[in-house]
Amino acid sequence: MIPIESIFAFVITSALLSIAPGPDNIFVLTQSALYGKKSGILVTFGLCTGLIVHTTAVALGVAVIFQTSVVAFTALKVAGAMYLAYLAWQAFRASAKNLQVTESNLRSNGALYRRGIIMNITNPKVSIFFLAFLPLFTSPENGSLAPQIFLLGAVFICVALVIFSTIALLAGVLGTWLQRSPKAQVYLNRIAGSVFTLLALKLAMASTNGM
Repeated sequence: MIPIESIFAFVITSALLSIAPGPDNIFVLTQSALYGKKSGILVTFGLCTGLIVHTTAVALGVAVIFQTSVVAFTALKVAGAMYLAYLAWQAFRASAKNLQVTESNLRSNGALYRRGIIMNITNPKVSIFFLAFLPLFTSPENGSLAPQIFLLGAVFICVALVIFSTIALLAGVLGTWLQRSPKAQVYLNRIAGSVFTLLALKLAMASTNGM
């Protein structure tokens, strides 16, 4: 079983990454601000449903890779560290986003839920991110890797659900704040960039004996 301190660190990291401005939470924010809280909640449920698919794929794939090939593990580690470093670079150089939404963004409730699922499942960056992120908090010493990743995936989904739902409920206030305070978006991106950098370093130093 994963130590409670590792779970706590994972929850904090997941919360910071969920809060940092990105396509998913900004879509939740704008839909809620313009078309009602229910729309944002439905998008959130769709996004989190999609995360189940990514968690399953990573749990099964990573477990096999770790158990069968040191070379594959090293390649995965290097690729994951490079991707996290790339995300950090993007976050540090990101500018404030335009949160204005046109009428073309308006969708029915069912369409919003499906849009959330499709956005998540068809985004290869989510798969790559989960592939790089979830194994950081696992270790063969804590038992089989697949159950650990399923647990971490479930925790991440719960954290994202809470954060995104909160964004949907506070959409009016948050939308106005982020529109009027470009610096706030920049600061949140810098926090995310710092987190990505630390994760990249942690992954780069990982060994097959534990992560």
